[in-house]
Amino acid sequence: MAAAAVGPLWGLVRCSQRVAAGRFAGLPRRRFHGSAAAAAQVTVRDALNQALDEELERDEKVFLLGEEVAQYDGAYKISRGLWKKYGDKRIIDTPISEMGFTGIAVGAAMAGLRPVCEFMTFNFSMQAIDQIINSAAKTYYMSSGLVPVPIVFRGPNGASAGVAAQHSQCFASWYGHCPGLKVVSPWNSEDARGLLKAAIRDDNPVVMLENELMYGVAFDLSEEVLSKDFVVPIGKAKVEKQGTHITLVSHSRPVGHCLEAAAVLAKDGVDCEVINLRTIRPMDIEAIESSVKKTNHLVTVEGGWPQFGVGAEICARIMEGPAFNHLDAPVVRVTGADVPMPYAKILEENCIPQVKDIILAVKKTLNI
Repeated sequence: MAAAAVGPLWGLVRCSQRVAAGRFAGLPRRRFHGSAAAAAQVTVRDALNQALDEELERDEKVFLLGEEVAQYDGAYKISRGLWKKYGDKRIIDTPISEMGFTGIAVGAAMAGLRPVCEFMTFNFSMQAIDQIINSAAKTYYMSSGLVPVPIVFRGPNGASAGVAAQHSQCFASWYGHCPGLKVVSPWNSEDARGLLKAAIRDDNPVVMLENELMYGVAFDLSEEVLSKDFVVPIGKAKVEKQGTHITLVSHSRPVGHCLEAAAVLAKDGVDCEVINLRTIRPMDIEAIESSVKKTNHLVTVEGGWPQFGVGAEICARIMEGPAFNHLDAPVVRVTGADVPMPYAKILEENCIPQVKDIILAVKKTLNI
């Protein structure tokens, strides 16, 4: 990374040290229980670690590379224990040069391996944007289907806590814009485990946008989800809560906010349906359309900026499709503020969608 990035990088290193030391251990541990019987409580961090371990064991072509992923066990401990188990050839520490190690990973994928390329934060993936877009995303098309690029780009995405503008962007719309890529965005442990396994097995380049603040949150997992054969299909959304009055569509951490808002609104007699997108590209627009035809109202929620965002794409697709005539009110977007992320805690909170913002948007849409 360029010398100019030393300041922000040092901030990230300090942040990762705080994470490793339990700095965010006091964050609320929200748990949402599905209908399946729980076999274990697993954090998102451990779900990702298990998925990596199982796929490394299943396929010798899979390997992990990135900054501090090996001997340090990962900046966020996602790769904890993997270097000791699989060694230097499968778990590879790289220099602080995203363009360099991403290029190595893309070349390895073209040569028939299945790299998992970790960015310490997706903000630094901007250093490697040429490798991701011009090399990984376009090569299969430009080679007339002769050269697949089975690679996973993964790491924390979006706002964390107190790391300011250079470490707080959501890249869902950035990478979702580009044909040739698949883009997934997990919320809970089931999403993280199933989507990572599906991404590693996919023959296309997959961008997996995780959320740092979710790493330590525990969720109940069933025996089915804990199976080594379990995968979450890429391109399929999940209805986290059935409802009849209004549809809330979100991805990543804001899915939890939507469920909390739905619980509050239920006390006022408002029955919300909550959809967890899981995949940004290809987007499961059919699931959203089916829900809108039932509820006749739609609110989208995301942590990214409003202009050209995921919510904007959903609005356009709904307007152009068969669900438009079922709407009884305009679609409302709840997004991050249209500014670089401030450092001050109170300003940061006001730049990220909160539960109260979702409740306000629902009441505005339903005119109550």
